[in-house]
Amino acid sequence: MYWVIPRHLAGDDDVLAERIGDTLVGLGWRMWPTSRYTLLYVSPGELCGAEWIFAASPFELGGLPIAWQLSARPHAASAMTEWNAYVTGGVPYEALADLLVAMDARETPDIGFEGPEAVLKALGAQGWIRDVDRPRTTASDPEFSCSVSLEPLPTLVQDADPRPDLVGWQVWAEPVLGAPYLWCASFSASVPHDLVAVFASSLASPVPVPRRTLPKCAEGRLSVIHRS
Repeated sequence: MYWVIPRHLAGDDDVLAERIGDTLVGLGWRMWPTSRYTLLYVSPGELCGAEWIFAASPFELGGLPIAWQLSARPHAASAMTEWNAYVTGGVPYEALADLLVAMDARETPDIGFEGPEAVLKALGAQGWIRDVDRPRTTASDPEFSCSVSLEPLPTLVQDADPRPDLVGWQVWAEPVLGAPYLWCASFSASVPHDLVAVFASSLASPVPVPRRTLPKCAEGRLSVIHRS
């Protein structure tokens, strides 16, 4: 077992489905398999959903298939989700788990009162750097291998707001400039900024994480703190 930093380059140890599934079961979410060979989890209040869709990924982010889709709705009887978030494989499962715990704790996961600054402040508190040209919308880690930015929504990212030209938080890890992405995440326009801030803060945490396998594309960028 390796204990490594930085977290955003640590990968998912090939256990993203299991770790997040365990988190959701621990929170009391119900799960059942679907006819599309996916696993659907629903919160006790039926306001939040999380689906492992790797086997039936509807589209890609940065050339990578979607692994998890998260969603929230205004009330249990609503057929329409208010917002959606999508993450690919390779995302550090700690950050995704922290986001789900925050969603579960919210009485109204579809509503937020914080502005975009909440995300940037969360990253700044962990030593991340704002973009010189876009200080109100974009920040990166000190080594510029991971970025969090308000960008136009990728094609097929769904949101209840029908207006065109919406922006949402987009996050990606690129261990080597110009090389394939390690992982990507996309938050639709209506995802509350304070929930994105939870994900961002966990992603930027300096606390080492345990891994048995390390991403090859991050060799030379990861530091092993100790082995156990």
